Amino acid sequence: MAQITLTFPDGSSRQMPQGITPADVAAEISKSLAKKAISAMVDGQHWDLQWPLQSDCTIAINTTSDATPAQELIRHDLAHIMARAVQEIWPDVKVTIGPVIENGWYYDFDRAEPFTPEDLGQIEARMRQIIAAREPVRTEVWDRPRAIQHYTDLNEPYKVELIEAIPGDEPLRMYWHGDWQDLCRGPHLQHTGQVPADAFKLMNVAGAYWRGDSDRAMLQRIYGVAFQNKDALKAHLTMLEEAAKRDHRRLGREMDLFHMQEEAPGQIFWHPNGWRVYTTLQDYMRRKQDADGYVEVNTPQVVNRKLWEASGHWENYQENMFIVEVDEDHAREKTINALKPMNCPCHVQVFNQGLKSYRDLPLRMAEFGSCNRYEPSGALHGIMRVRGFTQDDAHIFCTDDQIESETAKFIKFLAGIYADLGFDDWTIKLSTRPEKRIGSEESWDRVEKALGDACRAAGYDFEILEGEGAFYGPKLEFTLTDAIGRQWQCGTLQVDPNLPERLDANYIGRDGEKHRPVMLHRAVLGSFERFIGMLIENFAGKLPFWLAPRQVVVAAIVSDADEYVNNVVAALRARGIRAEADLRNEKINYKIREHSLGKVPVILACGMKEVENNTVSVRRLGEKDTRTASLDEIVTTLAQEATPPDLL
Repeated sequence: MAQITLTFPDGSSRQMPQGITPADVAAEISKSLAKKAISAMVDGQHWDLQWPLQSDCTIAINTTSDATPAQELIRHDLAHIMARAVQEIWPDVKVTIGPVIENGWYYDFDRAEPFTPEDLGQIEARMRQIIAAREPVRTEVWDRPRAIQHYTDLNEPYKVELIEAIPGDEPLRMYWHGDWQDLCRGPHLQHTGQVPADAFKLMNVAGAYWRGDSDRAMLQRIYGVAFQNKDALKAHLTMLEEAAKRDHRRLGREMDLFHMQEEAPGQIFWHPNGWRVYTTLQDYMRRKQDADGYVEVNTPQVVNRKLWEASGHWENYQENMFIVEVDEDHAREKTINALKPMNCPCHVQVFNQGLKSYRDLPLRMAEFGSCNRYEPSGALHGIMRVRGFTQDDAHIFCTDDQIESETAKFIKFLAGIYADLGFDDWTIKLSTRPEKRIGSEESWDRVEKALGDACRAAGYDFEILEGEGAFYGPKLEFTLTDAIGRQWQCGTLQVDPNLPERLDANYIGRDGEKHRPVMLHRAVLGSFERFIGMLIENFAGKLPFWLAPRQVVVAAIVSDADEYVNNVVAALRARGIRAEADLRNEKINYKIREHSLGKVPVILACGMKEVENNTVSVRRLGEKDTRTASLDEIVTTLAQEATPPDLL
């Protein structure tokens, strides 16, 4: 029998028979490993223990202690187990696909009756019975005619369509969980009992068109979450509960920040409170950029298609653009324009005005650019995912030799802003050259090294995302972790030699010749709209005092204190504090509850005792106790807290 060479993680290698399975390999190593094995990594690919090894390879045996493959298998097996449970309860239901997603899985079903919450409980119970049976999981490779005939006989038209869409040279792998079978690439666990029965939960049902096509059948999608143990599941469900409490859409209503309506899908109606947050954040960013050497510009909202054709966006991004046709001067042909979906081509136009020298570089050009992009209605989500937004956008025009220093400078700039805004936990990811790319290997080597060296120079580690860069250059992504552990990709820095080339940007070098600048696309917040949504959820509406739209409410306990309340408000406003009076004929406890729901950070209560002593009763949001402070003391304290961090 032919032999193959298997190389193990410790560098050792062994000769074994061709066709041996990873399960056999684990058994050769030790009985205990064979018992604990769940899958293998073969030449870096996740491999089922039942799949034969046909050639020399590297191999590592996975056990339940290997969290990433273990969770993938658990979630993948649960998708099959759920589909089996559904068909055992309702045999007429048709099955489609059930992939693993973040934190769990979903499976789409064709069923005449809608699934109910009670149905989900029934499905969960059946799933646990299947898990408890510890039934074996097995796999076979079938030829196409056999597979099509099998699913035709079972009256499973969606599976037949899936098979017909698979390229003819790909093998068709079938998996059985007990007697229930599904078409699947795998890998899977070895028996149903390897799935933890107390670490999953079915979450909800949603509609989904077959293959994402609105002209096709509407299916029912059941979502589930799963982890390796019940404690991890409990932690996740607790996080979801906390996230629901922090939902920016609910808090936006309670704090009277904004609203959205069907006449302007994906567009935001900012109320006075919300716009105050917006402008305060924008003013802060403007001061930070001014201090860091940026020049601010403003470019048109509507731009002729000729520029978008020259930049490449018309060909590659047109489906996301809002097109504007204008019959100018009653011309025979309408002029076709587009609302700008990004600012970069317009910034190159500003750069191109007048002759630039190497002495002008780096040129850091910033714009709070209002952009519009078409997003499908199903993708819209509050102010987090919208069609109209404003980027804290900037482009740094520089030389090749300045990429590293400008990147390091930007990272430090970004770090200071994140710290000021309450985000100390963030990571950097370096996306490297994709398979399809332009430019020489030497150029990619140089630029990728420059970005990595810049991260190290700024004092930060980074994760490499192989092949995730743009076709024209690598990029850095900055991912924040919020107060409840969720991650948000916000800041970016993208190296781009392509757009200056397409739009004929150049500068005069030391040698007196024309050279192309490199363009660094960079953003810190990403968009004001999304970042404000993140701030609301991160702080559960209790924004830092300097950002809060309503900083202080001074509430009268009795009407005789009204004049004093107005004097307190005037004293606070004179020090730049956003203060307002509440002179309504309501009980003080009612006023406190109402303003606390609106997330007002400080409530000052004034009765006749406070009038006589020139004091106020201070109650801070989230605190049960109140304290008495002199008017001078509280004005000084709150004026300090109201000062933006960059002005302290």
